[in-house]
Amino acid sequence: MSTRFYNSYVTRTTTAFKKHPLFQKIVVVGSAVVLGIAGGAAVAFGPFWAGFIVLIALACGYALMVNTNVGLLAAVFIATILPFGTVPFRAVVTPNFLTLALLALLAVWFLRLLLRPDESLHLSYLGLPILGFLGLTFFSFLLGSNASPSSLLLHNYFKFLLGVTFFFSVINCIRSREQARFMLRIIIIGGGISAAVGLLLYAMRDEMALRFLTALGRIGYPTSGRVLRYIEDDTSGIERAIGLSVDPNSFGGMLALVAAITAPQLLTKHPILPRWMLISIVGVMFLAIFLTYSRAALGGLIVATMYVATIRYRRLWWIILGAGTLAGILLIGLGLGEQFVQRITDGVQFRDQANQMRLAEYRNAIEVIRAYPVFGIGFGQAPQLDLVAGVSSIYLAIGQRIGLVGLFAFLAIMTLFFVRNWQSLHRLAARGVEEYAGWLVGIQAGIAAALAVGLLDHYFFNIEFSHMSALLWGSIGLAIAIERLANRDISIQDETRQVVHEYD
Repeated sequence: MSTRFYNSYVTRTTTAFKKHPLFQKIVVVGSAVVLGIAGGAAVAFGPFWAGFIVLIALACGYALMVNTNVGLLAAVFIATILPFGTVPFRAVVTPNFLTLALLALLAVWFLRLLLRPDESLHLSYLGLPILGFLGLTFFSFLLGSNASPSSLLLHNYFKFLLGVTFFFSVINCIRSREQARFMLRIIIIGGGISAAVGLLLYAMRDEMALRFLTALGRIGYPTSGRVLRYIEDDTSGIERAIGLSVDPNSFGGMLALVAAITAPQLLTKHPILPRWMLISIVGVMFLAIFLTYSRAALGGLIVATMYVATIRYRRLWWIILGAGTLAGILLIGLGLGEQFVQRITDGVQFRDQANQMRLAEYRNAIEVIRAYPVFGIGFGQAPQLDLVAGVSSIYLAIGQRIGLVGLFAFLAIMTLFFVRNWQSLHRLAARGVEEYAGWLVGIQAGIAAALAVGLLDHYFFNIEFSHMSALLWGSIGLAIAIERLANRDISIQDETRQVVHEYD
């Protein structure tokens, strides 16, 4: 069954249901009853302030129903600025803000799909492959946990699923050029705010920064252990910027993705934000990435810059060469950033503790893949005592967790995305559609940065870092939504020209 036929079948079926008045009444009344029961139970059996929480949730739900941009804004800002924030109370499990935002957005666009005859379901050419990939993760999850996972493992896996399904929320919520522009803006602004917070915490005295971060313990942040991070955990050594992302490598990887999306806007004729603002945001993010001392994030940013220079903006190569020369003079000739240069050198030569640990992880991961090559070991602990789960590479992590079948599926999805998106980019460039083309090349660069970061880090495929999955798959969904909008606008222009030509 082809994707086009499947989409057509789903659209015809859902439209027939949605036009039936009885169906609409059942959905509305059923939703009201469920909300009423939930609110009454919260007030009757919960604390006195539960009723206010229900009222706030209803207000937020109404805002989402009226405008899905509210849900997109909440999901993106939480993922970039406060990714580990949780509600300050426990209800069986403690849901984090991102889980609630993604669930609400998913529920709202699905209800809109059911209730509005003019709404249609968009899966795109990646929809079925991604669902298949999720199916593989679910099978490996059940296989690895013997169908009886712990509550924590189940909770983390559910958050991971929500992060990946953000792809479907994005492609079904982005229906106009204005919405696409809005989402790009909030991604860029969210990354800029996160980087600014990271720099502010880095500039504080350690005691003050520690007090601030531990104060967030009420909403799920760590209050003991490695709250502040240092190179090789040496508290007398160099501190690393972490923002509110708990881990410096995760923070750097997130900023590399967003910075790669942002930077090409400086070169377009129609930037998404005022140029002075973009320059400020890019500068803040670049400095924050540098201060994370994450070699993977820096490498991802370099790959993204070279990608943009190769694919579209050739003059960027001169800037790269000039910046490289200036950096060499400052870092080597004047002795600035000597510690950073030493860290890069040690990393390339695998002399430092972190990279020696990575080598051990790689060897162990290869042994795990050899022992469980088809569907992997799932998302729990390794089933053999002499093997250890976990590795700092998304590719080895995928091979380890869901096997070579899952790794092949992931690589096939990414290859299909780039091939189809390249085709759209070239078509837009040939037609002179500069705004859409600038957006696409930036998002492609962001995905390229994430995939490059993934060579040395695993956060984009880690069930404990669902915000990273949400940003990766949400960015892919945004690129496909832009691609669809651009093709629609081109078709309308062609039809208009044809009508005018026939009239003349």
